[in-house]
Amino acid sequence: MHNTTALLIELGSLILALGLIGRLAERVGLSPIPLYLLAGLAFGQGGLLPLNASEDFVAVGAEIGVILLLLLLGLEYSASELVTSLKTQYPSGAVDFVLNATPGAAASLLLGWGPVAAVALAGVTWISSSGVVAKVLTDLGRLGNRETPVVLGVLVMEDLSMAVYLPLLTALLAGVGLAGGSVALVVALGTVGLVLYVALRHGRLISRAVSSDNPEMLLLVVLGLTVLVAGVAQQLQVSAAVGAFLVGIALSGEVAEGARKLLTPLRDLFAAVFFVFFGLSTDPAAIPPVLLPALLLAVVTTFTKIATGWYAARRAGIGPRGRLRAGGALVARGEFSIVIAGLAVATEPRIGPIATAYVLILVILGPLTARWTEPLVSRMRKTNRWRRGRGEGDEGTPMTRASGLPSPDETLDTATGVKG
Repeated sequence: MHNTTALLIELGSLILALGLIGRLAERVGLSPIPLYLLAGLAFGQGGLLPLNASEDFVAVGAEIGVILLLLLLGLEYSASELVTSLKTQYPSGAVDFVLNATPGAAASLLLGWGPVAAVALAGVTWISSSGVVAKVLTDLGRLGNRETPVVLGVLVMEDLSMAVYLPLLTALLAGVGLAGGSVALVVALGTVGLVLYVALRHGRLISRAVSSDNPEMLLLVVLGLTVLVAGVAQQLQVSAAVGAFLVGIALSGEVAEGARKLLTPLRDLFAAVFFVFFGLSTDPAAIPPVLLPALLLAVVTTFTKIATGWYAARRAGIGPRGRLRAGGALVARGEFSIVIAGLAVATEPRIGPIATAYVLILVILGPLTARWTEPLVSRMRKTNRWRRGRGEGDEGTPMTRASGLPSPDETLDTATGVKG
């Protein structure tokens, strides 16, 4: 009875704290992810108010949170959209991977953590936060901008890549070796291909079998199917998160829309529990020693993400200003980075502190770069032109901007009819 009472008190306090934290984040216009991580650090061992009785429950809740995160992500996309993105965005996806996974892998090797940790940290630095990026684009009123489909295309490529990356990482963490990792990769590729094929050819039949006019029945069937498939995937070492993602892809139409509305509140609750649990499993005292490497990694990968957005937007024929906005929007890291670190932390505990510090930095910096990258670069360019023009003016040459005509950079954007 005493343990049950302590469990209820701790869980009630934790959920109430999450609610208050979420309201605070909403009021100040920030993502709640860094606040959830900080709450986990405060409630964990070595924190201000360590929890004891509810750790097992929170661990199960965190697992459900990851499954729901990936399920809702899969529900956002149809199989045809994913295939289209693969055909059109794969060069941008390849550049994204090389530019942003390499710093994480290199940092791990320089720190002497070994190849498996390098694969894990590469994933942490590679994947942008779809949730944070989507919220920032909405808040800034950029959903109708020409560069926004490019940004979303890069995010889709990253999300789909997780269906291959996570099983491979899981196999490596399990110590199955190169042969076992190759088998896991083949199984993952085959599973993703099969699901896409079935969803394209028979998606309506699957959705019809799951569909129900009763919201309660729809919720139970979709949630039960997702947890079942996630469990089977975990048993096959394909990753529970990937199983949930594939279930989301297989559902479409009204079923996907209905399931999304019903599951979003549950996703938000258990995702918050997941971030708190990751914080609980990280010793706050381990963060200061890795703060400098995390900061350096954040600075490097901020510029590599901006370069990724620039490249992807240039391929779409978008002008320099739009390219800068695309790059700045992609900087934020969040849920996927923590999911990857959560998988790796049991095998390589040193991943946890650096991933926590890294995400805390970039989930705050990301919205700022989305808002200010393009204005700052434009202002620097104007200042440089003014300085060059003033120097030339001393010799009798008129300033470039004296006529008031648009600069070449602006002309590239306005020629499309859209302010660039």
